[in-house]
Amino acid sequence: MTMEDFFIYTGIGILIAIFPVLYRAAVGPTVIDRILSVNIVGTKTMLFLVITGTIFDRVSMFVDLAITYALLNFIGSLAAAKFFRRQRSIDDIPPDPNQAPDQPEVR
Repeated sequence: MTMEDFFIYTGIGILIAIFPVLYRAAVGPTVIDRILSVNIVGTKTMLFLVITGTIFDRVSMFVDLAITYALLNFIGSLAAAKFFRRQRSIDDIPPDPNQAPDQPEVR
């Protein structure tokens, strides 16, 4: 087995490992599960890009693409988390038992 065969089998393994995570992204019971699974898919895609660059002897180009993709993945995850945090309604926040009834609620 040569190194090229090793990288090809590793890339196939990463592609196969993406499918259960995609299932979790589609069916996940909560929004957090879906955000995390999409982030995991992005990380595995980044690894796949680096392995592809190694196979084609163009590592420097594919590493640049992988770093850019990782940065976009990170920013997207932060944006989604911030968006869904803002979407939480006031009814979802339990009242503070230590707060006096005549004082406004502090967040």
